[in-house]
Amino acid sequence: MKTYYWLLALLLVTTTKMVAQGPPITADKPIMLGGGSFTTKTLTEIRKTERGTFVYVPLMLHFLPSSNSLVAVHLPYINYDIENGASGSSLADIKILGKYQFFRKDATGKTFRVVAKTLQNLPTGEALDVMELSTGKYSGYYGIVAGYETLKYGISNEVGYNWMPDGTLDEFRYKLGFGLPLLKPQYPNKQINLYFEYTNSWLVERDWYQLLYAQGIQYARKNITFDLAVQVPLVNDVDAGRKLRQSIFLGTRFTF
Repeated sequence: MKTYYWLLALLLVTTTKMVAQGPPITADKPIMLGGGSFTTKTLTEIRKTERGTFVYVPLMLHFLPSSNSLVAVHLPYINYDIENGASGSSLADIKILGKYQFFRKDATGKTFRVVAKTLQNLPTGEALDVMELSTGKYSGYYGIVAGYETLKYGISNEVGYNWMPDGTLDEFRYKLGFGLPLLKPQYPNKQINLYFEYTNSWLVERDWYQLLYAQGIQYARKNITFDLAVQVPLVNDVDAGRKLRQSIFLGTRFTF
């Protein structure tokens, strides 16, 4: 059954003709701004599961040393309320992000780009065993992000593997995102974008599988962006008591 879902996801890449602009919300894309620019951003996640509720608030600082490279640090705070368990708030796992764009092909009104990506998860958070938020264990994610964008639409793909040497959250991940701008390109920049984003997550050692769908909307004005998305499971093949119910994402970013 898992093989079927992976094949279905890959088939969507080649057959879907949906139309994106601006940075995705729960997905990622390879397009970077000019070298020497800084971006401060946050993307709060309110995650409700059968196990409890987790509110994750990261402060993300991104810097582009050049037009084809990016380094970033994510400093996160988490509030947790586990049913019949602990509750509280603390620092979550700090993340170090790196990207390098190694392929770019531009044409009039469109571009295709590919980047290598790594995300190093430092064990600074509580050992809550919550994927991507707070595990208290080191892990390293290594992936490739490819994207095609025009003035009318954009498509992003990401495939990668998260390796946790001292835990059981090794994960094979595939993301697929589509975006649709509702306004014509204009200057100064003003955008309203819809996003349709899918996340395939297979935890190899636990044999868990999730297919998540996020519907989002984004408003961009000049160099500031606001994001809102709701993510729900389409397939939720994990242990009883650990299933995701829904996540709500609220974000903003400012580039200078």
